[in-house]
Amino acid sequence: MTNGMNFGRSARAALRAWQDTIAAPRLCKAGGACHSAGRRSSPLHAPDRSPPAHPARLILTLSLAATVGLGIGRFAYALVLPDMREDLGWSYSAAGFMNTINAVGYLVGALAASRLIQRVGWSAAIRLGTVACVAALATCALTGNFIALSLARLVLGLGAAAGFVAGGALAATIAQSRPERANFLLSLFYAGPGIGILSSGLIAPFTLQHFGPGSWWIVWWAMTLLSAAMTVPLFLIPIESRARFSEDSHASFAILPVLIYLAAYFLFGAGYIAYMTFMIAYVRDGGGGAAAQAAFWSLIGLSAFVTPWAWRGVLALDRGGLATAIILGTNALGAALPILGHSPAWLGISAVVFGVAFFAVVGSTTAFVRFNYPPEVWPTAIAAMTISFGIGQTLGPIVVGAITDALGSLSYALNVSAALLALGAVLALCQRKVGPAKQPVP
Repeated sequence: MTNGMNFGRSARAALRAWQDTIAAPRLCKAGGACHSAGRRSSPLHAPDRSPPAHPARLILTLSLAATVGLGIGRFAYALVLPDMREDLGWSYSAAGFMNTINAVGYLVGALAASRLIQRVGWSAAIRLGTVACVAALATCALTGNFIALSLARLVLGLGAAAGFVAGGALAATIAQSRPERANFLLSLFYAGPGIGILSSGLIAPFTLQHFGPGSWWIVWWAMTLLSAAMTVPLFLIPIESRARFSEDSHASFAILPVLIYLAAYFLFGAGYIAYMTFMIAYVRDGGGGAAAQAAFWSLIGLSAFVTPWAWRGVLALDRGGLATAIILGTNALGAALPILGHSPAWLGISAVVFGVAFFAVVGSTTAFVRFNYPPEVWPTAIAAMTISFGIGQTLGPIVVGAITDALGSLSYALNVSAALLALGAVLALCQRKVGPAKQPVP
């Protein structure tokens, strides 16, 4: 047996599109050589064609898929969780399950995304995924049935994954048409979730305040209308690509050398989603009204816009898991700050520190893969990272909710969230660089 585990074809295909989204791919001419000579080609190929006239505008439009699927579809739930829990009689475990099932849908969708793109095409994957999110948001407004809401959250995860992976991979190919601006252009796509967090934070708390207790379903209608409006531009621009996938990557990925790093990423998935699920409930329980909730949530969204500049130097560190440890440690500090005080200023600092870091952790894991593996291993390595993160993100909300139910205070949820993130930072710090794979002796 080999030293580690060789993922099968489905795992390799799972994040091929995502690899090209966040691993700065090199475009290749069909039937020709890569622009980066002497290295193997990226799994995503695009024929020679004239670059788009307005790449920034096109990428910003594509980012609306991430705005709807993640910024609103996944994260806006935290804004209505307290009202839903009180009105529907849920425990914190039940409330946490709604984000657990959403994470399950996203993980399944991410693993199936490349196959979906191959079957229906880029534009259909992006548009259908986003429309599915809008339909699921409308379902959340129509019913208080736990099973129906769970299915809606599941569909939201599936649709978000399709839109994010397909949209991100296409944004990467567009960004590479302007090599001198590629990093900036691609960062525009990742502004999408921040826009969704910011816009939902400015709408949901004041809607709940105006209509009173039990008006969570009105918020879902507001989120549905907002998302529908943001989906329209995706149908007004030509979304087309001749990019195609290849099946020439059969590299194996050894788990053992990066087991501690995968564990760190698992803990990040569990810790960050617990904070993002229950923090608004904590602000509200501490007496924070609509303005305080809106300010807190909006600060997290705004922080996303400075992430590319704030961590540029750290992400360039080629020293094993050090970059991830620094960013994840900052994330843990942001999650821990509310434990030390409940003043509006203190909570605002927590939102900024947490927000500026949690968007950057994914980028640090991608940088780790690029620094430590040859290109032919990137899809498999990133698939492994995503599976680890996805499992943590799935377990985090329901486990932390159960702990809160058992101990009777949301403070424990924050303690657990911060502890998970801090432990993840420590584990990442212990990850050394991965040396080149040893060649078998003939």
